[in-house]
Amino acid sequence: MNTQQIDQIFQDTAYVRMGGRAQELKCAEYLQEKCSKLGAQAHLEAFEVALADIHEAALFVDGKEIPCKGYFNAGSTEVEAELFYLANKDAWSLKQCSGKIVMIDGYLGYWVYQDLLENGAVGFITYDGNANYCDRDIDQRELRTYVSKGNKIPGVNINAKDAIEIVRNDAKTAKIVLKQDEYTGNSHNVVLDLHGEVEEMIVLTAHYDSTSLSTGAYDNMSGSVGLLGIAEHFIKNPHRYSLRFIWCGSEERGLLGSKAYCRDHEEELKKAVLNINLDMIGCIMGNFIACATSD
Repeated sequence: MNTQQIDQIFQDTAYVRMGGRAQELKCAEYLQEKCSKLGAQAHLEAFEVALADIHEAALFVDGKEIPCKGYFNAGSTEVEAELFYLANKDAWSLKQCSGKIVMIDGYLGYWVYQDLLENGAVGFITYDGNANYCDRDIDQRELRTYVSKGNKIPGVNINAKDAIEIVRNDAKTAKIVLKQDEYTGNSHNVVLDLHGEVEEMIVLTAHYDSTSLSTGAYDNMSGSVGLLGIAEHFIKNPHRYSLRFIWCGSEERGLLGSKAYCRDHEEELKKAVLNINLDMIGCIMGNFIACATSD
C-alpha cells in the first residue's frame, strides 16, 4: 500500500465504531472487502455481547440537573439518596457508602464495584475529562457484565468540571434516573488465513473498534492498517509459517473480541508459535503514517 491508499483507509473509517453497533459491523465488512481486493478471503466470526439502548439518563445533585450519560447495562430504575464522595477506599470510607449514591475517582473497575455492592451503595457516579480543557465531553461507559455479574445498581458518568463543583459545594443529595432496554447482540472478529510451508502458525492481531468519543485513528485503525500492509506482503511472497490475521472487535469494551477468539480457538492457539499484537505498535505506527501522508 502506498501513502495515498493508507490515507484513504483512514478517511473511509473516520467514524465512531463502538463494539456491537452497526458502525462496527460496517468497518468489519470494509476490512473484509480490503482483504478480498488484496487477493485473499477473510471471514467474519460473530460473538455475543451485551448491548443496551438508553432512553433516559438524568442526574440531579441538590436539586440541580447535571449533564450526564447513563451507564449501559446498569439497569433501569430511579433512585434518590444522600450523596457520598468516596475520596479514599479504606475500610472506614467504604462503610460510609451504605444507602448512598457514591461518586468515585478513577475508573469503575471490578474491585471498586464489588466494594460498592458489599458496602450497600445504591448508585454511583463517575467522571472523566480534564478540568483544564474547554470541552464538556462525557464518555459513554458501560457496566461490564464480568464486573456486575448480574448485580446492578444505576450509574452515570459526568464531566470532571462538574465533579469538581459537586465536591467544592459539599453537595448533600443526588438522584439518578436511568431507563434503558438491555439485550444481547453481536460483535465480530475479522479473520484471514494465509497458509505457509508448515502448519505452525504466527498470529497477528489488532482491534478496529473505537470508543464513543473517538474515530480511533491511532487506537487502533493504525494497527489495523498495519495488518493489511503485512497481509499484502505475504499474499504476494512465500512464507514458511502459516499466518493468521485477526482484526478484533469490541476491544474497547474489555478485550471482548480477543477473549471470544481465545475461547473459540483454544486448540488452534496451542499450535501458534507466536502471537503479535499491533495495538500499541499500531499507535506508534500511526505517527509515522500521519507524517508520511501529510507530505
